[in-house]
Amino acid sequence: MKIATYNVNGVNGHLPVLLRWLGESQPDVACLQELKAPQDKFPLSAIEDAGYQAIWHGQKSWNGVAILSRGLEMKEVRRALPDNDADEHSRYLEVMVSDMVVGCLYLPNGNPAPGPKFDYKLQWFEKLRLHAQSLLKEGLPTVLVGDYNVIPTPFDVYKPERWVDDALFRPETRQAYQELLAQGWTDAIRKLYPEEKIYTFWDYFRNAYGRDAGLRIDHFLLSDALTTKLRGAGVDKQVRGWEKTSDHAPVWIELH
Repeated sequence: MKIATYNVNGVNGHLPVLLRWLGESQPDVACLQELKAPQDKFPLSAIEDAGYQAIWHGQKSWNGVAILSRGLEMKEVRRALPDNDADEHSRYLEVMVSDMVVGCLYLPNGNPAPGPKFDYKLQWFEKLRLHAQSLLKEGLPTVLVGDYNVIPTPFDVYKPERWVDDALFRPETRQAYQELLAQGWTDAIRKLYPEEKIYTFWDYFRNAYGRDAGLRIDHFLLSDALTTKLRGAGVDKQVRGWEKTSDHAPVWIELH
């Protein structure tokens, strides 16, 4: 089974890129973030024509998450973190697919930091941590996937010294990510590629993609039951080089 994550940075504005990638990569499950579309403007017909069914949680102009599946039955579990129903941001969606829990998330950016937006990021992270712990206790095969807006280590960013004050790289953010891992989750990319430079995001400015001045902020966290089934992983970096594309590249894993 191939599971992918892709921050599309506007599902309608970048729909041709999304459909081309789906056709070429053909993931069995695809988690999308930053739809930037209200619930009734999600391009369901085009997604279905591409061979996928979809469950989505939209929001006008900002945020938004979706999970697509190809030939696999999905059942929605929740579309907000527990005790977070009052949050107006569409940032979390959880489904059951093939007896596996798939949580698609778009963690807050948090900039400027310090400040209210950074406080919101850490509060959201704490709610995610608590829910992640409960998922592990349930014992089902689980993957928490998406745009975490976290640069885990200096190895995961081009010129880390330039990011020391950024919310994606501040010590509090990295500590929260490490606390999540310490529960028993496995960072799938680093499990298979512990010493390789891997980026998933390149800014639109200063020719970042051309210079390979990127960040690794799109992650797969696997429970033990899925870690033992991990067989492959990668980044479809070439998609970032297509015309009118997102500033993220799709990332994927393969499970036996």
